[in-house]
Amino acid sequence: MPEIVGESLARRLVEWGVDTVFGLPGDGINGLMEGFRRHREKLRFVLVHHEEAAAFMATGYAKATGRLGVCAATSGPGAIHLLNGLYDAKLDHAPVLALTGMQETSLLGSRYQQEVHVDRLFQDVADYNLMITNPQQMPGVVDLAIRNALVKNTVSHLSFPNDIQVASVEQDPYRHPAPGVAPSSMPALDRPLLRPEEAALRRAAEVLNSARKPAILVGVGALHARDEVIAVAEKLGAPVVKTLPGKAVVPDDHPVTTGGLGLLGTKPSEEAMEECDTLLMVGTSFPYGKYLPEPGKVRVVQIDSDATLLGLRLPVEAQIAADAKLALRGLLPLLSDGDQGFLHKYRQEMDSWRADMTALQDGSREPIAPQYLMGCIDRLAADDATLTCDSGTIATWAARHWTIRGDRRFYLSGNLATMAPGLPYAIAMQHAFPSRQIIAFVGDGGFAMLMAEFLTAVRHELPIKVIVNNNNSYGQILWEQIILGYPEYAVRHRQPEADFSAWARGCGAYGVKVTRPGDLEHAVGLALEHPGPALVDVDVNPNEPPMPGKVKYDQAKHFTEAFLRGQPHKVATLATVVRDKINELRA
Repeated sequence: MPEIVGESLARRLVEWGVDTVFGLPGDGINGLMEGFRRHREKLRFVLVHHEEAAAFMATGYAKATGRLGVCAATSGPGAIHLLNGLYDAKLDHAPVLALTGMQETSLLGSRYQQEVHVDRLFQDVADYNLMITNPQQMPGVVDLAIRNALVKNTVSHLSFPNDIQVASVEQDPYRHPAPGVAPSSMPALDRPLLRPEEAALRRAAEVLNSARKPAILVGVGALHARDEVIAVAEKLGAPVVKTLPGKAVVPDDHPVTTGGLGLLGTKPSEEAMEECDTLLMVGTSFPYGKYLPEPGKVRVVQIDSDATLLGLRLPVEAQIAADAKLALRGLLPLLSDGDQGFLHKYRQEMDSWRADMTALQDGSREPIAPQYLMGCIDRLAADDATLTCDSGTIATWAARHWTIRGDRRFYLSGNLATMAPGLPYAIAMQHAFPSRQIIAFVGDGGFAMLMAEFLTAVRHELPIKVIVNNNNSYGQILWEQIILGYPEYAVRHRQPEADFSAWARGCGAYGVKVTRPGDLEHAVGLALEHPGPALVDVDVNPNEPPMPGKVKYDQAKHFTEAFLRGQPHKVATLATVVRDKINELRA
């Protein structure tokens, strides 16, 4: 059979090392699907139930592997559904290629069915964004799109009209009056790590060596530089503060770290930011400026492979545009031994914080404390497990009670902070790492949005484990309303609470509902040991507040105002807060 454009695309993806496409077919991409069919021995097509999930899967795959994630959707509504997952990739700098359909070129402009100009719709989300209009563009534009995604760690998009998809790749329908020729290249890319300049390293060392109270803030750009981060921290005597996407940079039980920063972070991290006189930022552009030192009050050194991010949040005295690992290696020999007093202080503060967090994992409380649920998962999960997480209060419990140790990993939607990626991420990562334990820690709100994808896991025989933190509400939104001084409104679902375990069993998987704390640890253990996909739906206390690591006066004031203005469930909420404080004092 003659090679059609759809097959040319599939063949080029294989040549680039792509082995998986996440998507949902439709008549708008039948030519692409035929290409995938012809290369099915080397290119796996993962059939999903919703295109949003396909985009999340491609994003999760890219985040976990560093390789290109690919998703496909039909024209019109199918392509529209991709957008949320693609914005997740864009904002978290994950390389993803989106493939969509388009109506026949002869019909464009005629208000034909599903005539959505997807290339215009994707103009903001995709850095490389093109509708193919001539078979002669293939496969050169595929190379350009993939290189752009990989080099810039962003989204590329190619849209294929129906008639172009099924056209012979050799077809040359037009004259060529321009002096140029169609793009022609090889499926190859050299991505050398960006090396630091010696002058920049010396300037950074000068700033850091003069510090009396240095601190380090690390993000996702330092995930591959664990040893170097620890070595620099120990040399300077600097506590290491972590962004949530950078949680796995340093093990949570390591003596140099004070854990996370921000609303979901720790009190020692927040106080270290307030007290430090010098800040080294590595692989992060942490957006929540209220948790950073005041501009002009500290000296700042920043390392990032993306030079456009240097100085984005704070005035930076010494900028290093380089790979984090190479920059820290080059910096280490230039550093003097720092006073260990500042680090020692925050080691002690962190010991107290850890004791407080352990105390909140109280298995005697009823309803079940979400901290206890996350504590059970943490104790029973493998030392190389991957935890995926949705946005919401679950991110708080994961941030504080999921311990990075060994080769554990952690992923969530960092900058978009969207609901519902936890389950699709888990499916994609289990495809990428079949032998690794993959756990999705999700809320009832996020799980309900894309719960059909649990059936995708079952049908693909993926042994993912899903733990549903079921508070029958949109818990984070609830507390965000209260923290502004407003009583909660329209954030709790009516009774009855859903039993998602029934859905799991209906899909042919292991499913169990837990309502009593005494049953929890055993149920989680059985699920983690189960050889196939498993789900544990846990009814947790809906009135457990995700309190900030350090409560500020304005937050306490607004909390009180919300109660005075008619906050419902105030008695249960106050009782929970009191029990939490008693447990902390006992610790």
